[in-house]
Amino acid sequence: DPLPEGRWRTTTAIKELILTRGLKPGDPMPTENELVDVIGVSRSKLREAVRTLVALDILEVRHGTGTFVGQLSLRPLVEGMVFRGVLAPADDFTALREVVEVRTGLDLGLGPSIVERLTGGDDPELRRCVDAITRAAQRGESFSQWDRLFHLTLAERLGNHLYGQLVAAFWDIHTTVAPRLGVPTSPEMMDTALAHERMLDAAIAGDIEAYRLAVVAHYEPLLSVLAKSDAENTDTVI
Repeated sequence: DPLPEGRWRTTTAIKELILTRGLKPGDPMPTENELVDVIGVSRSKLREAVRTLVALDILEVRHGTGTFVGQLSLRPLVEGMVFRGVLAPADDFTALREVVEVRTGLDLGLGPSIVERLTGGDDPELRRCVDAITRAAQRGESFSQWDRLFHLTLAERLGNHLYGQLVAAFWDIHTTVAPRLGVPTSPEMMDTALAHERMLDAAIAGDIEAYRLAVVAHYEPLLSVLAKSDAENTDTVI
């Protein structure tokens, strides 16, 4: 829902102050007295606006210390989507599928840049992730932590901070919501594990088409499981 106009104006003024003063995450904000004078609002309106911005991770209040610029993370997005899954689980097979589809689109869209960065030389950290994922899959164990690290490391190689935040946010949504929905572990998840190796090998070889095919193979088993679970859930409701 939209904020009341007064609070919206105050939150906008605070954000503009952060920008004009060049403040960064972790930097201290002006005191409450200074903000009241600069923005020209009452203390009550200022405090309401601060609470709103804290919820969005734009501000951080440290009791006994003061108010600071927040980490500007995607935590509110994660919490909102996880809560949506708890509140309306019947809709969340669709929501989780949408998350996977967006992740696929991001990986495909940034594929050329990843291949360009990795072509011509192996990457020990990514190779370690791939080996750990494969060993875990062979033992029938979860490899979610290594999977997450693999994609976060790809984001680091790109130097794209927003992509890294999105990867982490979507992964946290996925791993939190999926168990609540009872999404089963597919025997085809070994294909997902092997797809990581194909992604890395293709990128090192400079083969963008092979990389794209490996990305699709990475997510295909999970999308199949979600489609099956969604259908079963719909049949149960009917």
